[in-house]
Amino acid sequence: MQLDLIVRAREILTLNPVRPSATTVGVIGDRIVGFDEEIAGLDAAQTLDFGAACITPGLIDAHCHTAWWGLGLAALDLSRLRGLDELYAMIAAEVARLEALGDTTSWVHGTGFNQSHHGGSFPSIARLDELTGDRPLYLRHTSGHASITNTATLRLVGAEDPAFADPVGGVVVRDHAGAPTGLVEEAAQGLVQALLLPYSTDQLVTALEAATSRYAAEGITSFSEAGVGGGWIGHSPIEVAAYQAAAEQGRLHARAQLMPALDALHPIAAHAADFSGEGAGAGLDLGIRTGFGDDRVRFGHVKVFLDGSLLGATAAVTEDYCGHEHNTGYLLDEPEVYRERALGAYRAGWALALHAIGDAAIDLALDLIAEAQERYGVREIPCRIEHFGIARPDQLVRAGALSIAVTPQAGFIGPIGDQMADQVGPERSAWLYRGRSVIDAGIVLAGSSDLPVADNNLRRGMQSAVDRRTDSGATLTASEAITPLEALQTHTEWAARATGQLAAKGTLERGKLADFTVFSGSPLTAPSIAELDIVATVIGGELSYDSRG
Repeated sequence: MQLDLIVRAREILTLNPVRPSATTVGVIGDRIVGFDEEIAGLDAAQTLDFGAACITPGLIDAHCHTAWWGLGLAALDLSRLRGLDELYAMIAAEVARLEALGDTTSWVHGTGFNQSHHGGSFPSIARLDELTGDRPLYLRHTSGHASITNTATLRLVGAEDPAFADPVGGVVVRDHAGAPTGLVEEAAQGLVQALLLPYSTDQLVTALEAATSRYAAEGITSFSEAGVGGGWIGHSPIEVAAYQAAAEQGRLHARAQLMPALDALHPIAAHAADFSGEGAGAGLDLGIRTGFGDDRVRFGHVKVFLDGSLLGATAAVTEDYCGHEHNTGYLLDEPEVYRERALGAYRAGWALALHAIGDAAIDLALDLIAEAQERYGVREIPCRIEHFGIARPDQLVRAGALSIAVTPQAGFIGPIGDQMADQVGPERSAWLYRGRSVIDAGIVLAGSSDLPVADNNLRRGMQSAVDRRTDSGATLTASEAITPLEALQTHTEWAARATGQLAAKGTLERGKLADFTVFSGSPLTAPSIAELDIVATVIGGELSYDSRG
């Protein structure tokens, strides 16, 4: 028998307790067939020898926004600016560039704004108007839960009309005189996006190719796209078709699990035996549900936004934000609306992924999951709470009892950890983006970047989970630190479990997909995981990235 591929390295970490390590792995097709002595004496059509490197299961990013990030690669990068003068200068330069091309209508697009880089200030709408005139402007906040616009844009969405009303779950922020400030929060962003959407399938395929080629360079072999097809997180009603096209054309460089936004689902009917009792199901046509697809593109959980962001102080909390008297954020809709729609989706076969950052939103998420499981049974694929940002001790106990998964972003700790701690104060900072206590409570801890809120250098995120160090040098709750092995598991075994794909990925075992990340050294023993290089990335036995040229 001839193998298709033999891969060698000084150390192969399988994360399988039956065979924790190896030095050689054999592949036929896109699957692992054996290790070391199991393949001794066999030839292969191809051999990849990575020498002193360390191979692990392919890294999984369990929550990110790939299309959003890919589309934003062509936008102004606001994340590197420090001070509003730099922001204004960048916008002025972009307007001048467009005018030099004879373009008088194109929008000015930017992404990655964070007020903490500007002394806590947002740009003046009057100054933005001076720079842009009648040209629309759309600058996305790094959290994704707010945007900055100019008067030209607000005029297009009708926000200057005296009869204008904020949409459910969003706000066009106004000053004390009732004039718009240019800040648009949460679902109100959909008013602006409606002027830009839908993107064409070709545009999305190009964005996915650009994004996932960069994923491969970070060692990422799989990811979960946290919201497609609807709401203000989607980019096209047929967004899934772009993923299929990208895969078919060889332009998707990582395996994609897609979370349809709850707004993309609609009531569905079937035989009485399928939807017996009260209520109706909510899903996609033909009964498509969680798990449908193939190893390249597959449906995952349904994405449900319950609240906003911590940086924007719109996440729903039970006590005021520091420095924000009488502000506890807000839910994006009424609890009863969520109850009807989320339970309908669960009933139709969709596992729930509930965006809940504030502890008040986490309470609602736990209520919804508990009722769904009680009424319709516990599913093999666990329900999830996305972010789990400000989690009280009692919520840990309840989440563990419900056997759910959570996706707090350890990668936030470095760049925005100090900012998050300032928002909640010392009494609650120990509840932020937990690690150790989540594991100890029996909750599945899945690693994710939430790209582009933070970068998708998962090595940096794993190191942050280990040392909990912010960019200022402070430590965000040392007791929540986890071990290097656990940090690796969050982006391999545990992420696969949280996404319902452990049978095919997450550990290296015979019969599983031949997805490997090749590190320059062992993430278990390196002084810093963040300092390791990605040597290569292998998906299904084929190189998706090779730093060796």
